[in-house]
Amino acid sequence: MRYPKFLPEKGSIGLPAPSFGASIEPYRTMGKHAIRRWEDVGYRIKTGPNTFAGEGVGISNTPEKCAEEFMDLYASDADVLISVGGGELMCEILPYLDFEKLKKLDPKWFLGYSDNTNIAYLLATLCDTAAVYGPCASSFGMEPWHSSIQDAFDVLTGKKQTVSGYGLWEKDKIKDEEHPLLPYNLTEPLQIKTYIGMEQVEREVNIQGRLLGGCMDCLVTFLGTKFDKTVEFVEKYKDDGILWMLESCDLNVFSIRRAMWQMEQAGWFQHVKGFLIGRPLNGEPMMNLDAYDAVLAAAGKLNVPVIMDIDLGHIPPQMPLVIGSMAKVTVNGNDITVAMEYC
Repeated sequence: MRYPKFLPEKGSIGLPAPSFGASIEPYRTMGKHAIRRWEDVGYRIKTGPNTFAGEGVGISNTPEKCAEEFMDLYASDADVLISVGGGELMCEILPYLDFEKLKKLDPKWFLGYSDNTNIAYLLATLCDTAAVYGPCASSFGMEPWHSSIQDAFDVLTGKKQTVSGYGLWEKDKIKDEEHPLLPYNLTEPLQIKTYIGMEQVEREVNIQGRLLGGCMDCLVTFLGTKFDKTVEFVEKYKDDGILWMLESCDLNVFSIRRAMWQMEQAGWFQHVKGFLIGRPLNGEPMMNLDAYDAVLAAAGKLNVPVIMDIDLGHIPPQMPLVIGSMAKVTVNGNDITVAMEYC
């Protein structure tokens, strides 16, 4: 696994928009404020032609132009890349990305989540290059920064390799077009559920493995395509074992269950050591199926720890996790710590 150099003091931050650009409010104001904040402490910002664009369908511009911008910024003197935002159709830029060239270039940290799974996951599985699954650039515009935002920046600068849960999460947003810089509205207590197989347990659980995953909405689109080299990846790192980190956006509970079945049947869960599952954005029960059984229908059969409702993904805050790193996870009740090693 290749690990990039950390962002140096007063280094350069590239802001590609391979998915949505910061073209509408509140994201435009958030993005502009994040840039000012970084520049005020000496960082140099490299925007691309799509950073604030909204010309595409589900992405900032045409797939060709989005891929061109990403390749140009990855090959530039920017020290790290932080995706401007999430979106819907980043998968359509993949045929225009040159993964062979990305393998040969010096590795560079890429940070983003949601639709950015399309790049972060493939950097790991196709290029053997670690990436950070965490907040997009606009989130760095909030005032003040939540500790999860500081954690993400500390991962990029090399100041932090261990992250923990944050205690409270956001059920109802208060940020809007008129109040774009408000921080998270954290009202709900973190309530982790830990399973071994199908049985919920209360004792401390420790697991270790190589982190892999992202947004399930995106992951299942790889199945059956030339971009799916997951089985080869998990076989390469079988001695480490795989610790799957998964969350979902648009998928309802039946879609989550189908996605887990697809990944299992495709052989992705070979050599699995455990699962870290984020709170689903659309996880309301349907027809006697809830979000826990949706995951456990596949994961529960594997007799490994399944840690659910952690701070990961679309319901903030989220722990920044390095896809491709070796992680030691400790869970005790509602306390979770993820210590990542770059080896």
